[in-house]
Amino acid sequence: MERPPVIIEAAINGFTPRTVNPNVPKTAAEIAADASACFAAGAAIVHNHGAVFGDPEAVAAEYLAGWEPVLAGRPDALLYPTANVVDGVLDVRHLALLADTGVLRVSLCDPGSLNLGGVDADGVPVGSFVYTNSFDAIGIQMEQASRDRVGPSLAIYEPGFLRCALAWWRAGRLPRGSMLKFYLSTEQGYMGAPFGLPATPAGLDAYLDLLGDCPVPWAVSVVGGDVVGSGLAQLAIERGGHVHLGLEFHAGDRTPTNAELVSEAVQVCERLGVRVATPDEAAELLDLPRS
Repeated sequence: MERPPVIIEAAINGFTPRTVNPNVPKTAAEIAADASACFAAGAAIVHNHGAVFGDPEAVAAEYLAGWEPVLAGRPDALLYPTANVVDGVLDVRHLALLADTGVLRVSLCDPGSLNLGGVDADGVPVGSFVYTNSFDAIGIQMEQASRDRVGPSLAIYEPGFLRCALAWWRAGRLPRGSMLKFYLSTEQGYMGAPFGLPATPAGLDAYLDLLGDCPVPWAVSVVGGDVVGSGLAQLAIERGGHVHLGLEFHAGDRTPTNAELVSEAVQVCERLGVRVATPDEAAELLDLPRS
């Protein structure tokens, strides 16, 4: 039986500075142009960070400023933002505001906590930032997705993140339209401190072993590397998965654009004889709710 088409998601900026890659889009106009180029190249989903955090209405307005030009040309485009924090507390009101406009079909949830940082000259992990998502905070994100009828993209940084997501699935409470993204890490790039499982076939195998018979769609990503160049994109496609890439996590000796990274993943699909999903096909594969 022919496998379903491959969903390519492009995470186009994150917190990656332009000193790492001058092609990282930052302004709303740059995000609009970059996202449009990614969809034209074959992406089905685009994720971006904005520059504004705090007031939910201001945050939502900034995302819409970057998305509306994209949607004018590609009304099928699937776009979603990152988390927001108000007074040190996770705040999902910007997601509800975006969902109310009818443009948001994909949401987010990071179901766990971990240390994030870099490494010093000797390769020793350094940094004081702990990315914290308590079980209660995870519940808020999951409930927002169900309430607003959007499918959460679940970032799996550590095996414990997946075990938490699977607990929601076994309880029958994982929101409709969910997708798992296995973040395999190197010790390179600006997020070079080690976390989670390594960017190797064994790392992917470990996640798939934990996943077991759970049918939720999944993608592979490499933090601090190149998911295509490492061969992990091809391995994931061969095993029925999808591909997550982009300048949020990409690292290496070159400075590609996001659209170039998408095109490289498309070429892998073409070589394997597998179709690339359109946004509408991705929405169907993920079973995204309709407003």
